Amino acid sequence: MPKGTRLSGATVLITGGGSGLGRRMALGAARRGSRVVIWDVDAERCAAVRDEIRAAGGSAEAQTVDVTDREAVKAAAVVAGPVDVLVNNAGVVSGRQLLDATDEAIERTMKVNVMALYWVTRAFLGGMASRRRGTVVTVASAAGLVGVARQTDYSASKFAAFGFNESLRAELRAGKTGVNTLVVCPYYIDTGMFDGVRTRWPRLLPILQEEQVATKVLDAIAAGRRKLVLPPIVNLLPALRILPVGVFDRLMDVLGVNRTMDHFTGRPAGTRGRPPAGPGT
Repeated sequence: MPKGTRLSGATVLITGGGSGLGRRMALGAARRGSRVVIWDVDAERCAAVRDEIRAAGGSAEAQTVDVTDREAVKAAAVVAGPVDVLVNNAGVVSGRQLLDATDEAIERTMKVNVMALYWVTRAFLGGMASRRRGTVVTVASAAGLVGVARQTDYSASKFAAFGFNESLRAELRAGKTGVNTLVVCPYYIDTGMFDGVRTRWPRLLPILQEEQVATKVLDAIAAGRRKLVLPPIVNLLPALRILPVGVFDRLMDVLGVNRTMDHFTGRPAGTRGRPPAGPGT
């Protein structure tokens, strides 16, 4: 069984590291003694996180990278060098019903949330396998465990992200590479990406805080965990599918899961300009 990755002295690369959960993980990894490499499509926020880490005495590099551009990813990976922990965190959401979402927004969601996993992981996995150590983290979502209304493209992309991690884990185990995988499936995170979402049962399914999730992800990397679901009760949602479809739908209605996006005001995928706080779940 792959062991956890010691963060002190490790090189940790985080996509979407310029804001939101990515920024929090970058700051947290630096505090634990990691050299952090921040990838983000926004040069300004990418550099800001690097400077924030350096000002606190940490080690950080910033690279402006569009993770959907496979050639740009390959070139940036050469500059970044070998990494011990790869955190696939970059993500976008349209927050629209299928017929209301634009073609461009749907395509952008799939490129960032799914295809980028392949380009970025392929760029670094060979080096990890040759050294027989490391951790690949895939930030999926609770929406990758159970589909949610007004998130058809997003939920589909996160189901794909979960499947990507699961297949990669099986592949790495079969090859006895010593490389670990960790999939992270949080409920909504208060990053700005999901502004306006509401939860009917806040004690049961709370809106999570960035620092809380970042800390748990870093702890999971160090411990060698393979799956992190937040809050833990979300693990039960996929199990409800064993019930008759009508009963499952009724329980989802009672929990209010399909009404969470009714007042969504977060930034749609594919829009330009400075986003709010950044990637959430």
